[in-house]
Amino acid sequence: MPADRLHLVRHGEVHNPGRVLYGRLPGFGLSVDGRTMTGQAAEYVKSLDRPVTSLICSPLQRTRESAEPFTELFGLEPQIDERVIEPTNVFEGRRMARALVNPWNWRHLRKPALPSWGEPYADVVGRMNAAMTQAWDAAESGDVVIVSHQLPIWITHLAVAGLPLRHDPRERRCALSSVTSFEMVDKKWTEIAYAEPASLSGSVDVGAV
Repeated sequence: MPADRLHLVRHGEVHNPGRVLYGRLPGFGLSVDGRTMTGQAAEYVKSLDRPVTSLICSPLQRTRESAEPFTELFGLEPQIDERVIEPTNVFEGRRMARALVNPWNWRHLRKPALPSWGEPYADVVGRMNAAMTQAWDAAESGDVVIVSHQLPIWITHLAVAGLPLRHDPRERRCALSSVTSFEMVDKKWTEIAYAEPASLSGSVDVGAV
């Protein structure tokens, strides 16, 4: 028997005093508030009163730290899966407001539907779907939790909904420590719920790809 439900959980707030786009850069862990947020996300999943039998996360520090409350609540050690990692981006380490006013960087914006500044959206959809499907099939029963990042989760939502992958990053519905839940019906993913269990008051969310 495969899993019953799969939850894509975004990491909590990152300590990012420089407010740069951190992407895959090392050294960007959770802030104090971020750790509180991840605990709230884990408590939300527990409140669903459903058995969680598998925990997976991206290899980056912020997602590994965001998986820790799930380990504490469900007794599961996270499995690292490179396929649910943040996409690549040429603007890593920069403040976007400054980078975008530099004409030298405009060449990276020539194909926003791809996008030309980083990993193609279609590639992100492909690797996320592969990771989700493998996790779903590997579970004997119960729910799967995958701790990932804003862009991979949002682009998965768009693909499952049959919407264009090109989008305005400012309009993503994928808050810090949010939970987007799916089931597989007739071999197709169906999104069944979205929740924002974490307190976001005063949070800083400027470093996502």
